[in-house]
Amino acid sequence: MTELQLRKQIIATAQRMNALGINRGKSGNVSARWKDGFLVTPSGLPYEETKPADIVFIDAKGRAKGKRAPSSEWRFHFDIYHGKSEVHAVVHTHSSFATTLACLEMAVPAFHYMVAVAGGNSIRCAPYATFGTQTLSDRALRALEGRKACLLANHGMIATGESLKSALALAVEVEALCEQYWRALQIGKPNLLSDDEMIAVVEKFKTYNALAR
Repeated sequence: MTELQLRKQIIATAQRMNALGINRGKSGNVSARWKDGFLVTPSGLPYEETKPADIVFIDAKGRAKGKRAPSSEWRFHFDIYHGKSEVHAVVHTHSSFATTLACLEMAVPAFHYMVAVAGGNSIRCAPYATFGTQTLSDRALRALEGRKACLLANHGMIATGESLKSALALAVEVEALCEQYWRALQIGKPNLLSDDEMIAVVEKFKTYNALAR
């Protein structure tokens, strides 16, 4: 893939997350690993107006290169790529149900086996920190230890993947799980699967594309 193709894919992914209803307006951001750094959506520009030249490159030292400022959340993208070699794309959204739970600082427990799609027996919620800060990035990285996705308290969610397609698919699945968990809580206390069962499901997902079920 050429750099231009990747820039176009980042824009298409950002536009797609809004079309899917897991993000609104100019909130959220999308990035993809490129060479020794990554490409990320710019700050404050509507996705439908974003052009390939507007996408910002962040190098291995955290220096931005481009005609626009990078997303204010570029720090956690930077730290995720440095800390997780398997990650090649990051999608950050302010989806409604994930954000609702995040505003209650609630993790998503093993109420459904699909929670394992995020890599473990829960989808953690990182404690609140001001957007765009190193503190937020540090807390997000801790919540992502052994995980592919997490919630951010009073903020939204992060989903990672081996590609833009897989990161977006995971973001959609996390939002669906947050909605299901929220709905279950309206009726009562959901039954939770055991740690042993979730370990078994995580293992099964290693050889089964859970997001394409």
